[in-house]
Order: sequence, then C-alpha cells, then structure tokens
Amino acid sequence: MSELLEKAQKLRSASKVLAILSTEEKNEALLKMADALLSEKEFILNENKKDIRAGEEKGFIPSLLDRLMLTEERIEQIVEGIRQLVKLEDPIGEIIEAWERPNGLQIHTVRVPLGVIGMVYEARPNVTVDAGSLCLKAGNAVLLRGSTSALHSNKALVHVMREALRDSKIPADAVQLLEDTSRETASQMFKLNQYLDVLIPRGGAGLIQSVIENATVPVLETGVGNCHVFIDETAEKKMGIEIALNAKLHRPSVCNAAETLLIHKNWPYVSEVMHALQDQGVELRGDELLSLEYSFIKVASEKDWYTEFLAPILSVKLVNDVKEAIDHIDQYGTKHSEAIISENNENVRIFFQAVDAAVVYHNASTRFTDGEQFGYGAEIGISTQKLHARGPMGLKAITTSKAIVQGTGQIRS
Repeated sequence: MSELLEKAQKLRSASKVLAILSTEEKNEALLKMADALLSEKEFILNENKKDIRAGEEKGFIPSLLDRLMLTEERIEQIVEGIRQLVKLEDPIGEIIEAWERPNGLQIHTVRVPLGVIGMVYEARPNVTVDAGSLCLKAGNAVLLRGSTSALHSNKALVHVMREALRDSKIPADAVQLLEDTSRETASQMFKLNQYLDVLIPRGGAGLIQSVIENATVPVLETGVGNCHVFIDETAEKKMGIEIALNAKLHRPSVCNAAETLLIHKNWPYVSEVMHALQDQGVELRGDELLSLEYSFIKVASEKDWYTEFLAPILSVKLVNDVKEAIDHIDQYGTKHSEAIISENNENVRIFFQAVDAAVVYHNASTRFTDGEQFGYGAEIGISTQKLHARGPMGLKAITTSKAIVQGTGQIRS
C-alpha cells in the first residue's frame, strides 16, 4: 500500500474518534502540542537550517527564503497562535438555528466537523502548525502536503506534534504529513474522494490553479494577493504615507502586502510618499506621468499591474477619482484585500460597495488580513472565493452543518 493511501485510511479512522471529543479534551491536546513545540525548538530550528541551506544552494530569492525560515521568535509566535486558539470558543455543537414546524417537528442545525482536510501548501512551515492546530480544534483530521523545499522543517514539526498527541485524547494519526512530494502522488491526493472531504491549497497562483484544475475532491480556494491601497484626495498626509509604507514593507513576501498604490492626482503629498518609498528602498514602477516626473520611477509594463511581487517592488499610478481607482482594482485585483485612505464618507461608501474583495479597508493597512489579527487565533488560509467561506478562515470556516430533527412519532401523509 502506498504512503498516501495508508495515511489517508488512518486519518479517516482518526477523524471518527476526533469528531466526538469534548472541547476540554481537544484544548488539552493543543496545549501539549504548544509546550512540545517550545521545548523542541532547537531540534526544529536545526532541521529548518537544512532547508534554508538547500534553498540557498538552489538560488532561492530572498522572499522565498524568508517564507521558508523559522526563528525562535517565529516559533514562539506559532505557539502563541495555538494558545489563542485554545481560548476561542469551540464551534462544534453550536446551534446555528432552530425552529418548530406546524406538525410539531423540532428542527435545529448544528456545526459539525468537515471530516478529513487535505492541506496543499508551499514553502511556509508555519502553515504546518497553523493548519494542524486549527483542524484539530474544529474536530478535523488533516493530511499535510507541503513542498520539498520545507520537507525537513515539516517532518520535524509534525514529529513533535504527533509525539505530543500520544499523551492526549486526540489520536496521533489525526495529523499526517505526506512525505512523498512528487507530482504523481499529489495528483492521486487531489482525487482521493473516498478519504478526503475537502482540499485547501495555500501558496502561489500556479499551485492553487493546479489544485483547482486537477482535483475531484471539493476545493476551498485560497487566492494570491495583488492588493491595492488607494489614497484619496482628502487623505491625511501622515496617515497616507504611513499606511502606504506599512502595507508594502511590513512584510513584503506575504499575500496581504500591497502591490499597487493608487493616488488621487490632486492629493497634495504625492511627492512626499514617492520619496518616502524610495528612501525605504522600494523599487517603483509607475504610469507615464509619474515616471516622467520622478527619475527613480520606472515605466510600469502591463504585466506589472497584474503582478504579486512579494518583494520591495511597488506599482504606482495617479487616478482621477475613486471610480477610476475601483475600475483599476476590478481589472487587475485578485479579490483579496483592498484599502481606501480617505476622509470623504461618500467615496468610502462607494469603494466599500463597489470593490469586489474578501476584505476592504478604510484608513488601515492591508496587512491586517490575517487570522490572528481578526481574532481567529491561527488561520487555515485566506479565501478569495465566494462559496462557503471568504477572507481569513478560522475555525467556523472548516466546519459544516447537520440538521437534527426531533419528533414525537410524526409520519408523513
């Protein structure tokens, strides 16, 4: 039997045990996992260094190495995410709605686990723990299929997590890492309807599209982030500049970083924000007007407006009004996160209603599109689709519902 089938069968069995555990039993197991990850951080970091060295030898770009890298601080943040998750209300068993029919039938719908979730993701080993802990809290078993580039890190993390679970009510088999990262095995995983209830891809556009096009298992789609910040004519100077810098530079390699800055042509501080970005080392690619005005701004190509740079590169464009900004976002955006910086309430209203995105912001950075920042603890991913879940996906996003009908002997005539 292949590794994939063996682990999938174990997951299905474990999911049945996991689905009936109490909140207290699940939380106790998660805390054991958190403690184990901290106590084994030296082992985890040493394994992560193997992946980093291999990535450097293969010539990985800095943004990819950053996503791949674990540090003591990042492990502590991962562990804190688990501890926050423990404090959150368990969605399983929540009564979503209840009603009584004229014939006396009592009907209510409750939240239940999805079952077995298949996670397909790229170079971020933190996803291994985020996805694993979220799935367990929501009563789901999880098959983790990371990339070859993070294999040492993922193996170390899953080993520590599984060992911690052996001393808990959650079966260790509820978390499995698919160590065979070949495309052939991935293709088999995408069609494993007998064992997997849903697939969640998390990574670049190529990975996500591959899963969508090849899977027969239902896909909960996450999306790339070609995010925009629009500075309106009435935006305050300090706020506009600070948000533009934060959205681009706080962590350029992540999906909620801004990739395009749109500025109302009459905003008085265009020069200040351009120079502030240049001073921070951002490579600017702009429209013809901006590239003529500023020698350090390259002319943007059509491709640049579509590109998720994941690096300190930013497309910049002057627009005539909020409607032109919305049209640009509609053409080039990826329905992830979009922001307007404005003191004009009518423009904010128009922006919020017209922009088709999972998250829209007023006077705040796009960097807040994150499960932890939304109060979800960790996140399973950020959905840019419209069915089932949208935006940062926390516990409720990885549940489904069941209708429970209670009668007193009713039969249908």
